[in-house]
Amino acid sequence: MNMSSNLSYTQTGDYLLPNLTLHQPKTPLGKYGRLRRTYLKDHRPVLYNTMLLNGSLYPTLTELEQTAAAMKKQLMADLLAKNPAPDKEKNQMAWVQHMNSLQEQVEEVIRTELIYS
Repeated sequence: MNMSSNLSYTQTGDYLLPNLTLHQPKTPLGKYGRLRRTYLKDHRPVLYNTMLLNGSLYPTLTELEQTAAAMKKQLMADLLAKNPAPDKEKNQMAWVQHMNSLQEQVEEVIRTELIYS
């Protein structure tokens, strides 16, 4: 029997089963990484399991988290440049409503382009 040299095996009855370990990140996933993981698990189970077993799931989710954070920062800056916020000192409620509206637009773009694609 030809076995790969980088795997160790355990005899279980008549079978040799590979000793597999999953490497999880030292830092917990953020909001976008968790959303993407849930999406993959629920809607793309074959891809999810393949990535989980070959060790690419958590690095990919961590990278997506960083991409989403950079995208969020850039989109907010772009939207604020096109749609300046009201004066926060003079009209705080209008400022909060404006910023929440822009935030929701950015979140929608991130969900559409990164999480659920």
